[in-house]
Amino acid sequence: QVQLVESGGGLVQAGGSLRLSCAASGSIFSINRMGWYRQAPGKQRELVAALTSGGSPNYANSVKGRFTISRDNAKNTVYLQMDSLKPEDTGVYYCNALLAMASGPTTTRNYWGQGTQVTVSS
Repeated sequence: QVQLVESGGGLVQAGGSLRLSCAASGSIFSINRMGWYRQAPGKQRELVAALTSGGSPNYANSVKGRFTISRDNAKNTVYLQMDSLKPEDTGVYYCNALLAMASGPTTTRNYWGQGTQVTVSS
């Protein structure tokens, strides 16, 4: 079984910063990609940032220059540094990982965290 545990959400004023963390645990063989999605009230879940193993980060246009994704491979952890936050960044942020388990190393599957609320006040 794989678990993604997120932390770091909260309430912040516009212009402020938050740092999200997501740690993957379980019998993991390899992690192809880790990233963050968000869902605002009444809207579809959207990609915020993702990072593939050995690849360049991919950001939504709306967060480029303000958010930075990074990963600690030894800890199976991904981070999202969010600076210059805007009210429109408000939503539930979900961690996502595309990974293979030790019991089936040739099969990758998507896993999701439980979500963490980020609220940016104006």
